[in-house]
Amino acid sequence: MSKKFDVVVIGGGPAGYVAAIRCAQLGLETACIDKWINKDGKAVFGGTCLNVGCIPSKALLDTSHKYEEAKEKFSLHGISTGDVSINIADMLQRKDQIVKNLTMGVATLFKANGVTPLEGTGKVLAGKKVEFTNHAGATETIDAENVIIATGSVPVDIPPAPKTDDIIVDSTGALEFTEVPKRLGVIGAGVIGLELGSVWGRLGAEVVVLEAQDNFLHLVDQTVAKEAKKLFTKQGMDIRVGARVTGSEVNGSEVTVTYQDSEGEKSETFDKLIVAVGRRPYTEGLLAGDSGVNLDERGFIFVNEHCATDAPGVYAIGDVVRGPMLAHKASEEGVMVAERIAGHKAQLNYDVIPSVIYTHPEIAWVGKTEDELKAAGEAYNVGMFPFAANGRAMAAADTDGFVKVVADAETDRILGCSVIGPNAGDLVQQIVVAMEFGSTAEDVGMMVFAHPSISEAVHEAALAVNNAAIHKANRKPKKK
Repeated sequence: MSKKFDVVVIGGGPAGYVAAIRCAQLGLETACIDKWINKDGKAVFGGTCLNVGCIPSKALLDTSHKYEEAKEKFSLHGISTGDVSINIADMLQRKDQIVKNLTMGVATLFKANGVTPLEGTGKVLAGKKVEFTNHAGATETIDAENVIIATGSVPVDIPPAPKTDDIIVDSTGALEFTEVPKRLGVIGAGVIGLELGSVWGRLGAEVVVLEAQDNFLHLVDQTVAKEAKKLFTKQGMDIRVGARVTGSEVNGSEVTVTYQDSEGEKSETFDKLIVAVGRRPYTEGLLAGDSGVNLDERGFIFVNEHCATDAPGVYAIGDVVRGPMLAHKASEEGVMVAERIAGHKAQLNYDVIPSVIYTHPEIAWVGKTEDELKAAGEAYNVGMFPFAANGRAMAAADTDGFVKVVADAETDRILGCSVIGPNAGDLVQQIVVAMEFGSTAEDVGMMVFAHPSISEAVHEAALAVNNAAIHKANRKPKKK
């Protein structure tokens, strides 16, 4: 390949493909390298998120939620359905079709924007050169004015529970169960573990989640975490915190897991075991020794606030660099880098990146939690509003959870928001917008929200920060 590119992107996931498209839109000759091969043996772009992550897991979450609603909740609305059943093969086929549609969509966008797709692997060499190896094994060197590394992350493996073909699996394998396990073990009570546990639990599996941390969802506002644990337990999920897995043994079609908790060593036997203890940056075979790109002590590529590496003209974005491993964070870093390569002054506000757990109820948060503010000794006010007092939530028979807003005690500027309840991911985005513009709780409280709507819970929580909520009793002001 004799052609020189303005930008070569290594990785075709949410970070890489978005960066490539934006670079091309800005008039830069752009190529995007990706090695993904789908289950049909075809090269596709979209990375982990589109192929075996965000998208397929949400497809299964939605199907399993609808099944559970039809089976357990329709009667609340006076709807009779008779016996409700689910065809797992059809569920998986629907999931695969959604993945196919979206990966084909990336290919279409590449073509529309003039991005050159390169199917294979890339290695960063010195002097902004990239060694490209196609799937047939042929290698060539590509010259680039700029290189963007977007190689993503892979699931963390743990020695006590090595993966097998179909008994002990990671998040990818958990998307392909052909039948509902009778007993399902999940190691890790993080986003991935809870979402996948929810899918198969709704479909009838007895789910046990083993979490090594003593605090459930330790990064989430602990008022929310406590409510989530209560609701998930009520749904039938057996969550055991302070449970450190020490070993596993596969016997036929079962696996016995041993773990330590405060009471000593224990064991449980499962039909399937999902290992979901986190993800690590993927840099295998990525960097030549003289590339000039350095890794930090945790194995992430070292970058500055604008995602520039130590090598001039080489950038890194997404899961392979510091910050939360979130597809939307990765995509926005891709846009920022593309803009900066084109000479614009773009930057990313890392203080207002939302996080979402797509269980039901959903859990979402942005900014600081009350726990963080308390630990830092910062003065703040809190406003909360329960969905049980929201008319739209009542009409939908979806009243679990609440909205919580925290604001600076002196300036009233919103510092964070946590939501557990219906459409939490969409609701928290309203506060993301407000925080981006430096809004106060009073600003949000003075806005007009549609009635009846779930969004009114955000409105009332913002009002509650200053003891002005209308549809709940406000806390009594402190006596002077």
